[in-house]
Amino acid sequence: MTTTPRPTAPEPEAPAGGAGREPILQVRGLVKHFPLTQGIVFKKQVGAVKAVDGVGFDLFAGETLGIVGESGCGKSTVAKLIAHLERPTAGRILYKGQDITDLSGRALKAVRRNIQMVFQDPYTSLNPRMTVGDIIGEPFDIHPEVAPKGDRRRRVQELLDVVGLNPEYINRYPHQFSGGQRQRIGIARGLALRPEVIVADEPVSALDVSVQAQVINLMARLQDEFGLSYVFIAHDLSIVRHISDRVAVMYLGKVVEIGPDAAIYEHPTHPYTQALLSAVPVPDPAARQYSGGPPGGASGGPPGGARGRIILVGDVPSPANPPSGCHFRTRCWKARERCALEEPPLTVPPEFRATAGPAEHPSACHYAQERLVVPGE
Repeated sequence: MTTTPRPTAPEPEAPAGGAGREPILQVRGLVKHFPLTQGIVFKKQVGAVKAVDGVGFDLFAGETLGIVGESGCGKSTVAKLIAHLERPTAGRILYKGQDITDLSGRALKAVRRNIQMVFQDPYTSLNPRMTVGDIIGEPFDIHPEVAPKGDRRRRVQELLDVVGLNPEYINRYPHQFSGGQRQRIGIARGLALRPEVIVADEPVSALDVSVQAQVINLMARLQDEFGLSYVFIAHDLSIVRHISDRVAVMYLGKVVEIGPDAAIYEHPTHPYTQALLSAVPVPDPAARQYSGGPPGGASGGPPGGARGRIILVGDVPSPANPPSGCHFRTRCWKARERCALEEPPLTVPPEFRATAGPAEHPSACHYAQERLVVPGE
């Protein structure tokens, strides 16, 4: 039986964000295509859904990288690829410099101990037939060297206490807990093996707003206490800003902008990021200001005044048949002929490179240096 070699993909340099530090996790040219088939008996591939289409970034020790984007942009698929719940079509994932993309068996088991996942839905990610003690202690069955059998009950009770639950709840079942408490149990399970990286796939989206804040504050405290690195995936921009050090914005399987949280939220340069941020409710709309152009007033300078609401026209294109060139061009008010012919690289525009400040971060737009002009103004 012959093995089909994995197709290669371009591996753009990931934006620097660690001030000379070595990243703990590196993602390079990550691709995941799901085949589309026809036929019942004799299936024939007629296309592919390009869920992730060339994603690259670095994660540094002790930091939180937030990944945002609307539903269907591929952010959850990226999470599954990092956690080895899916195999990539192309690209590489490196943990502490080691390529873990094709690991299997014992080698993969060893890496998985250090890269754990917290799932989105606390109601379906916990086995209803298992007690809390069995759920949190299950990782010890897979990695018995972490906790001897005689010590597991104590370790589980410690984990319950760490996430703010009564250690005496160890014999209860998931249905006896609220949604926020269940997510704390999921976090405790993720912490059981003392990982270095936790991939959190929209961990608070199924919770009430008041409970969301509690869980986010818990994760921030645990990060400081255990030195964790987070890949935090969400669609709520306000939550991502609260917990993230850097933010990557995804659209239709690609990262279109990435940088420090202050740069992304105060000086977004990609039109899609600008549209997302314009939809975030704030108490005082007059206070929502940011520069749509490079510092110093180049290319028209900042627009001044309050930021207007940007209404995108049209639907998100199908990931099975994305637009040529820039994927966002069909909904972008800056789009020109070049956008259909050339895919913009994720890079810092020349107009920004000569300046020091929060606006200097990569953006996948041919015209990122132009000032923001709100459609309809």
